[in-house]
Amino acid sequence: MPRLLLRGADLGDVEAVLFDKDGTLSHSEPDLLTLAEARVFACLEQVADAQREPLRELLGRAYGLAEGRIHPAGVTAVAARDHNLIATATALAQVGLGWPEALAISEAVFAASDQGDRRRSGEPGSTSNLTTGLRPLLEQLHAAGVVCAVISNDDRAGIEHFLASHGLGGLFAGFWSAEHRPRKPDPAAVHGLCTELGLEVGRCALIGDANSDLQMARAAGIPTQLCMGYMAGWSSPPPLAEPHPLIHHWSELGVLAAG
Repeated sequence: MPRLLLRGADLGDVEAVLFDKDGTLSHSEPDLLTLAEARVFACLEQVADAQREPLRELLGRAYGLAEGRIHPAGVTAVAARDHNLIATATALAQVGLGWPEALAISEAVFAASDQGDRRRSGEPGSTSNLTTGLRPLLEQLHAAGVVCAVISNDDRAGIEHFLASHGLGGLFAGFWSAEHRPRKPDPAAVHGLCTELGLEVGRCALIGDANSDLQMARAAGIPTQLCMGYMAGWSSPPPLAEPHPLIHHWSELGVLAAG
């Protein structure tokens, strides 16, 4: 069985690597920042002048916006679309809107903002860039017979569009999206994906950019040394907890083919 190496250190046998998408496979911060700012702007247009500054501050904190960046552990970076929508409605309710109105506004804002989300667009080339050095690693894993899969809180269409736009369909055996149940960060999401692909959880690695990814992986039964944090997908390094191995560039990871 192939063995995974991190900076030359042997991490053990591995038959598959499960990758988070946004902030791991995908350098999605610029697109997520544009999307979050569009949602803020659209929400501000729906409230009275006196409510706008408090709402801007609430949404900024909820979305993890700061100085032209996205906080890697914030709701925009980590959570599924419906959780972002609830966070938006909650902010609207906090400035005085009733819950039905707050929820209706949030749904309308998200529907309109989705039209400008490059990660969801069906047009060729309109997707987030790959993180630096990713493709050679994927090709190396594929050549060694290591299965690759995506486990993400993006929806099915977003994942499929990302893989197709970068010509990665042949390098990934499958994915688990926000539309699957249960979804991240439930450890059963890992089991669901592994069952679907015929994988043994204890022989998988998982790479993500959030503590919730790594905690999920460990709870699912992936060995600690194979629950790895990816640090280079955001302008601010994600606050990942020990004892998980950290990857600062994809060139640090390698694979030793079986035999």
